[in-house]
Amino acid sequence: MKKVVILGAGVTGLSLGQMLKDKAEVLVLEKESHFGGIASTRQINGTTYHTVGGHCFNSKHPEVMDFVFSLLPQEQWHKTTRLSRINFGDYEVNYPIEFSIKEIYEHEPDFAYKATVDFINSCDSGNYKNLADWFRQKFGNEFCERYFLPYNTKIWGRNPAEMDYKWVQDKLPIPDKQAFFNSLMHSATDTMPHSSFYYPNSNNQMSLIDSLAGGLDIRLDTTVSSIRKKENGWLINDSIYADIVVSTMPLDILPACIDGAPERVLEMASLLKYNKVSNVLWQSLPTDKTWTYQPNPDKIFHRYIHIGSFFRSSAGYTITECVGEHSFEEMVENGKKDPFLLKPLDYNISEHAYVVFDENRDMAVNEISRYLDSIGIYSIGRFGRWEYYNMDICMLDSMNTAKEIEQLI
Repeated sequence: MKKVVILGAGVTGLSLGQMLKDKAEVLVLEKESHFGGIASTRQINGTTYHTVGGHCFNSKHPEVMDFVFSLLPQEQWHKTTRLSRINFGDYEVNYPIEFSIKEIYEHEPDFAYKATVDFINSCDSGNYKNLADWFRQKFGNEFCERYFLPYNTKIWGRNPAEMDYKWVQDKLPIPDKQAFFNSLMHSATDTMPHSSFYYPNSNNQMSLIDSLAGGLDIRLDTTVSSIRKKENGWLINDSIYADIVVSTMPLDILPACIDGAPERVLEMASLLKYNKVSNVLWQSLPTDKTWTYQPNPDKIFHRYIHIGSFFRSSAGYTITECVGEHSFEEMVENGKKDPFLLKPLDYNISEHAYVVFDENRDMAVNEISRYLDSIGIYSIGRFGRWEYYNMDICMLDSMNTAKEIEQLI
């Protein structure tokens, strides 16, 4: 039986392990003392704390839904309707903003009028210079200046004019002008897959992560420092043999671990950029909102994740999130300005959280990927492909990779 070694025990690595464990000898290596990657949670006074983002599950891919429910049956989940709001300081409107003209009109009639005229007259050429240009062509200047550009500047830590637009596909609802007009006549809502989502009845996303890890040979606290090509396979850390290596490690780190990696590939890896995320778990007032987006550049947080509203019995807990490294004291001081937030409970700074789509991303990823393909190492998942993948797309990537590997084993 072939031995497949998977580097990284996040959603991608665990999913692939589940798909291959009955067809090969599978070993998963994880540098942390726990599995789950950025989707893992920890318990604070019995409350689930998502230390990186607010992970929930849904998918437009039926094969992914079937895979997840085969591991954690559907009756062990509850479904939640997404209720997201955009905060403009003195008032909030429903997300997505382009369906909220009537709400905006109640507070800022002039902005509502200009945004309507601008959206109707916007011209989408299909050719975009950068992310800022993509937003302008899709939504018009008024929406961009008040929401899309300041919000995306906050979450990416850079000007959208310096970013690629390709990641945004399937991430945002994009209404056509007919849908926009209809929203002026009557209420309209987001119909993308993430407009509703599943969350475990246990009120802890780790129920899914634990089911993904079930039956797998996972070696924790194992940092991969060397990957060396042998005559018929690979040697990892000079002690672990593999016939096939699949990496979910960040693409900016992996090449330096490979014995003999060309200088050009190492140079490309150094060009890849990512963002860290700092957040605080708060006891908060109860709310039926799931997310609140904060475009105001004077506010340190870019979003509130109302994790308590994900729970089977709603509770008052919220995660405040901002890009980069921020101290606990700074975040708590900013949180005290909002009477909705009652008491800070825990704090975390992630390492890799979001990949950045800057001007070097495509060139660097393409060159590194060609090199990895040439030596026979698979690199998959959010950080392995340097893509802004949600959980379900990580699982789909694992499915497609498993089919390839099955041809070899």
